[in-house]
Amino acid sequence: MTPPGDILRLDYLPVARLAQPAGDGRPDALGGLCFSHPAIADETAGLPLLPVDMALLEGQDTICEVWSTAEVLRSGRHQGIHYREGDTLLFGCLTLDETTAVTPGDGRAPLQAATQAAYESVFELIQSRGYHAILRFWNYFPGVNRVSHHLERYRQFNIGRQDAFLSQGRSVIGNVPAACALGSAGAALQVAFLAARADPLGIENPRQISAYDYPDQYGPRSPTFSRASLVNLRGRDLLFISGTASIVGHQTLHAGDVDAQTRESLHNIAAVVAAANRRAPGAGFRLRDLAYKVYIRYAGDLVSVRRALLEFIGAPVAAVFLQAEVCRADLLVEIEASGGHAIAPV
Repeated sequence: MTPPGDILRLDYLPVARLAQPAGDGRPDALGGLCFSHPAIADETAGLPLLPVDMALLEGQDTICEVWSTAEVLRSGRHQGIHYREGDTLLFGCLTLDETTAVTPGDGRAPLQAATQAAYESVFELIQSRGYHAILRFWNYFPGVNRVSHHLERYRQFNIGRQDAFLSQGRSVIGNVPAACALGSAGAALQVAFLAARADPLGIENPRQISAYDYPDQYGPRSPTFSRASLVNLRGRDLLFISGTASIVGHQTLHAGDVDAQTRESLHNIAAVVAAANRRAPGAGFRLRDLAYKVYIRYAGDLVSVRRALLEFIGAPVAAVFLQAEVCRADLLVEIEASGGHAIAPV
C-alpha cells in the first residue's frame, strides 16, 4: 500500500499479486501496464491495466508496472479509455484496432488514423476531467520499423500523433509530454498515459536536437515528445524521462555495437538528469535512484546491456528488461526512467 502523503509510488508486481477473488484489491492504485508474452489481461475491478504483449528477458512470466497514490481514487470510462483519477493525477489506457479506425477513402494509413483517434480521445478526456497536461505517454504497436502504405509505421504513428495535438489546439514543441514508442508482439495500438492538473516543464538534452525539431530525413512529421517531463506535485519534484537511445544531435551512433549504444543512452539520460536538476535545484535526482525500463531489440544482448547499466551507474538499480523493436532500425536498445517518487524493489 502507498504510505500516507506519498503522491506517487511505482511497484513492479506479478499479475497474481493484483488479482483478488472479489472487489478491488488495490484501492491506492491509479493503474499500470502488464508485460508478458503472450499478453495476459487482468480483471482487477476498477483498475486500468494495459496488457502489453512483450517478452520479459529475466525469466518472469508477467510483471505489472503499477502506479499508486495516497489520494482517494475514482474509476471511469470514456470512448474506450479506462481511467482512474484522484485530485492530482489521472492514469488511463486504451487499445485500438487499426482496422476499425480508418474510413475507406480518407487516404490515411490505418495506424496513422488509429493514433490520431486515440490521442484525440485522451485529450478530450483530460479536458473534460479538468487536467491540464499529460506528463507521460507509453505507446506500443506491432511492426514499428516495417514499411506499409509506402511509409515506415513509426513515421505513420508520428503523423497521427502530431495531427491529434494540432486538432486539439495543443503545442507540438516545448512543454510536450515525455513518451516512448516501441514495437510489441500484439496486434493493436496500445496507449497508456499519466496526466496531472499541474503544468509540467519539458526538459531537453543539450547533447541532442529536440525530437520535435528533427530534420525531415526522419519522416514528414517530427516526433512530438520532450526528452523528459518535470513536475512539482504537492511539493515533490517528479521526473519522467522519455525513451532514450544512442542518438547525439539527431544521428544514431555506434551502429551494431550494443555495449556502446547502451553507454551512449546512459550518457544522454545523465545529461537529462543534470538539466532537470538545474531547473529544480532542490530535487537532487541521481541515476542510482531512478527506476528504469530497458527495451532490447535482441534477447541475446541482455547480459551486455545489464552489465553496461551496472558499470555506468555503479550500483544496482530498479530495472525491468523487455524485448522490443526500437523506433529506428539501427538502434539496439532504448531506456526510459523516472524518479522523485517512491520506488519498490523489482
